[in-house]
Amino acid sequence: MSSTTDLKAYMTENPGAVIEDVARERNVTPRAVIEALPGTMVRIGPGNQFAAAMQDVAQWGEVTLIVHTDDAIFEFTGAIPAGEVGRGYFNLMQPNGLHGHLRHERCAAIAFVERPFMGKSSAFVAFINVDGGIMFKVFVGRDETRALRGDQLKRFQSLADSLASAKAA
Repeated sequence: MSSTTDLKAYMTENPGAVIEDVARERNVTPRAVIEALPGTMVRIGPGNQFAAAMQDVAQWGEVTLIVHTDDAIFEFTGAIPAGEVGRGYFNLMQPNGLHGHLRHERCAAIAFVERPFMGKSSAFVAFINVDGGIMFKVFVGRDETRALRGDQLKRFQSLADSLASAKAA
């Protein structure tokens, strides 16, 4: 069995596995792990739609943004600020809370993932860099019952519908 087939089989059996852990354990990129998920759980759009995706996400309200490195998992829960491209970066435009400068041109793909995670449904957008790593993920928020927010899930699915069918420029 090839390593790709083995990874697909593993992710079919364990769709809620932590992507970065599987990538490290199997010596593959996080992108390869995402692509090994069952096709019903993932759609991928082109990275050149980074700014459009971020502008859409900025309208969703409170979400959770996660940056997962080998050394830490940073989580920010709140609204993602609007941004604009300037001086080679996508700049998140607010003075407090989440702000910064993102190297949008390194985004090679945008993955839309809906899968079970820790016994609950989850949905997130993963911005994947040119090296196959995950720049960051934006998770659809949860309501007071810990269910996915229906309004955000609709926005997520609409964005996936439009970008996953887009072609790279």
